[in-house]
Amino acid sequence: MKKTFLLHVEGKHPARLLESIKHEIRKYIERERRKELPKGSDVWYFDCRVGASDETAAPVRLNEINAAIDAVVAEAAPSFFIELTARAAVHPARGPSSSAIEVQGD
Repeated sequence: MKKTFLLHVEGKHPARLLESIKHEIRKYIERERRKELPKGSDVWYFDCRVGASDETAAPVRLNEINAAIDAVVAEAAPSFFIELTARAAVHPARGPSSSAIEVQGD
């Protein structure tokens, strides 16, 4: 998804418009996660960029998208750009955690 969202549309309340934009982004992410993974992959990762324009968009983590959008809105920008690219990957194996280690008595 590469899209520029307008933040000021005549006849729409800015706060409701922003919530509908965030909802559209969440729906896109959920739709991409439901797609079948290619062989050898077990998770979808998302490469994300958010900014006032395509040229100023900076990479952000998926869980920081809403904060990045709010930061652009706080700058009173008339619009913002978002790019989300889904890529299939293999989830890295986790090492043993401290709760998984059994304590053996003498």
